[in-house]
Amino acid sequence: MKNAYHDLVKRLLDGELTLADLPPELRAEGEAALQLLGALDRTPVTLSPVVNSRVMAMVRERSRSRARRALRWLVTPREVRFRLRPWLVGPALAAAAVLVLLVARPQPPVPTPAGNIVFVRFMLHAPGAKSVAVAGTFNQWDQNAAPLIPAGTDGVWTTTLALPVGQHQYAFVVDGRRWVADPAAPGVDDGFGRRNSVVAVTRQGARTL
Repeated sequence: MKNAYHDLVKRLLDGELTLADLPPELRAEGEAALQLLGALDRTPVTLSPVVNSRVMAMVRERSRSRARRALRWLVTPREVRFRLRPWLVGPALAAAAVLVLLVARPQPPVPTPAGNIVFVRFMLHAPGAKSVAVAGTFNQWDQNAAPLIPAGTDGVWTTTLALPVGQHQYAFVVDGRRWVADPAAPGVDDGFGRRNSVVAVTRQGARTL
């Protein structure tokens, strides 16, 4: 039996060439190869149901391997839930609650859960002013501790402060040099020829005397 055919004979068997395309010295080899090819049994091979079931069982078993299960778990979408510890998120929630009280409900004043601190809104109509602050007994009369911000374009300045329950004296500082009493609150003499405004802060809110 011939171990290997010439490359041109192989192309003949593959259907790329015809017998006439071969050189004369290879035609005898080509004819023999074609006769051998024609003698082969080309009946399709069909696996029995038993063999087929065994092969499919092996495929399914392989698909259930640990590596494949791990890969399937990684690529499968799922809902992820996080459980937060209350003692870890408490400070953040408290800060968020203060922000909501300051922004969403600045008026009327709302007591904090502790009951001894109340949010009080201060407001002054000062058209033309470049800066406004409020100073009083609650911040040691510091002119820079509590600046007000413009509320719109009509000259109204406002801020909201957390004040302890009790009576407080205060005044507005306009442009860093002019002290102005609150026209919406009663005043008392400060002993130096100037009038301070007074606000009484209770657990139910703030009120003027």
